[in-house]
Amino acid sequence: MTREQAKARIEKLSEELEQHNYKYYVLAEPSISDYEFDILLKELEALEKEYPELRQVDSPALRVGGQITKEFQTVKHRYPMLSLSNTYSEEELDEFDERVKKLLGDEPYEYVCELKYDGVAIGMHYKDGLFVQAVTRGDGVQGDDITTNAKTIRSVPLRLKKKGWPADFEIRGEVFMPRSEFDRINKEKEDAGEALLANPRNSTAGTLKMQDSAVVATRRLDCFLYFVLGENLPFKTHYESLEAARSWGFKVPSYTELVSGIAGVKKFIEKWDAKRRTLDFETDGVVIKVNSYAQQQTLGFTAKSPRWAIAFKYKTERVVTKLLSITYQVGRTGAITPVANLQPVLLAGTTVKRASLHNADIIEKLNVREGDTVYVEKGGEIIPKIIGVDMSKRDLLCQPHKYITQCPECGTELVRDEDEALHYCPNVDGCPPQIVGRIIHFTSRRAMNIESLGGETVDQFFRAGLIKNIADLYDLEKEQLLPLERMAEKSASNIIEGIAQSKKVPFERVLFALGIRHIGETTAKKLALGMKNIDAIMSASKEQLLEVPEIGEIIADSLIEFFGDKRHRDLVNRLREAGLQFELSEEQLASQSDKLGGRSFVVSGVFSRSRDEIKALIEKNGGKNTGSVSGKTAYLVAGDNMGPEKRTKAEKLGIPIISEDDLLKLIESGV
Repeated sequence: MTREQAKARIEKLSEELEQHNYKYYVLAEPSISDYEFDILLKELEALEKEYPELRQVDSPALRVGGQITKEFQTVKHRYPMLSLSNTYSEEELDEFDERVKKLLGDEPYEYVCELKYDGVAIGMHYKDGLFVQAVTRGDGVQGDDITTNAKTIRSVPLRLKKKGWPADFEIRGEVFMPRSEFDRINKEKEDAGEALLANPRNSTAGTLKMQDSAVVATRRLDCFLYFVLGENLPFKTHYESLEAARSWGFKVPSYTELVSGIAGVKKFIEKWDAKRRTLDFETDGVVIKVNSYAQQQTLGFTAKSPRWAIAFKYKTERVVTKLLSITYQVGRTGAITPVANLQPVLLAGTTVKRASLHNADIIEKLNVREGDTVYVEKGGEIIPKIIGVDMSKRDLLCQPHKYITQCPECGTELVRDEDEALHYCPNVDGCPPQIVGRIIHFTSRRAMNIESLGGETVDQFFRAGLIKNIADLYDLEKEQLLPLERMAEKSASNIIEGIAQSKKVPFERVLFALGIRHIGETTAKKLALGMKNIDAIMSASKEQLLEVPEIGEIIADSLIEFFGDKRHRDLVNRLREAGLQFELSEEQLASQSDKLGGRSFVVSGVFSRSRDEIKALIEKNGGKNTGSVSGKTAYLVAGDNMGPEKRTKAEKLGIPIISEDDLLKLIESGV
């Protein structure tokens, strides 16, 4: 392919991919499958890697992230991001309407009603139709520059559609994590034995401040836009500006309505109070704005908020019920979770019988006891939670709750590390819920993907004595399954076939499937690439494990503890004998070399390709990436705008400072 052909293909792919992004994430009308999309994206990435100078500033490849932000620069807002006055009552809404009416005199006016999205406020700057910068609300005067991370949000346009947009303007909105995405991430964290995310809003805020944009991209954040700002905007009303923004490619919510008076506002509030729980995102109220820009100017501002807008907040639903008992659940990793069993009560449209008490510290903080009358809320949490106790109704003979000291399933003494909030059952290989949980994790879609073997079937096999660990799955025969309840010939055959097919699953997923605490999908991939095979991981020292990119002390300690147990090593050997993949494939190894001979590199600055690409190149050729310059550093790979501290330290230690081209020559020569 010639350079001109590559240029034309890159332009065509970029346009096509962004159109598919728009259809999928903004219109919710996908026109191709995820697989077809990924094929096109990989082609674009390959071309941009071969011709980095042809990468467009709004390349769809930016959506997958890869850039690292060490510090989020503080940026002053072009227009202050004021907060809105809040109200919880219809009376205060009437008072707001009376003030508007009084200040506008006899002028007729309209309101725009929008849902109040419970996410993170963001302001985005566009110039000549291109996305330039994204800044968080911060204190309203200044916020953090999160441009790199915002580019990974698929519903945020990097280049605007059509024409008619101002040459220079800002649009504001809310970044949020869909409920379905929140549930997906927490399921992954649960599988990896990690602490769960608290709620979608906090998770969104934490994600936007992550240093690695590639990780941000995996979180699948979304963004609603609802306010256009700029000089000499070609609109007379707020509603008109939203419709225009929608035509430019922004994801403007379809829930917005134009109403003629306060009665229409109240009708909108009532309608969405009933419907908001069916949405895939959190909303805690309604924002009401005067529609006319001229009337907004007449109404003006107070020191803290506009006089032409107000936020009505729905009251968080709280119910009172009785705490009947506190019981304990044992998770796959042995984590103990206390559960409040409640007298059934209706909350937010569902009957609630149980609520999480999280850990021993929460129970102590709430001073909650069996028999108490308790206040229960859902609020921003997905799972109901107890927020307090009605002390006036406490039985004087009620005793403080004593947290269990032994596993409720196997009786083993519980342990709790100093830096952990949870208690754990250490009986990893003898505690039934842990064994079943690990087998279910092992067979799950993201691990060994044995589709025909669901959780209920795993539990049935365990209770029947057919399996006691993950290796036993590979000894099963169809004849053993047929006598089981609800097990027909076809079902049994599908299970045996699914187990056989799982032997083709690549090493990194097998490693994840083992269910080692703190080893999620991403960590398993890093380990597989860094160590090449299971024997290297099992025999590695802590120091050797720490040399693998992104492997910290907690993960290293977890690996050493797991493989230090002979039963786990025996389990791996049984799985290996069964035919599972415990090393990188020939294809994966073929793309690797040892030209850099295990030497350590520090990559710093801006390059023609992303830093992640350069780091991947180093690892692919047998080198190691470290974050800071030390006596063990072989080379400092310096790009533009590199921080002076690293250069000074490298010069002081006599460490060679090389360019991106120097690195490529080093790899090519293999010296």
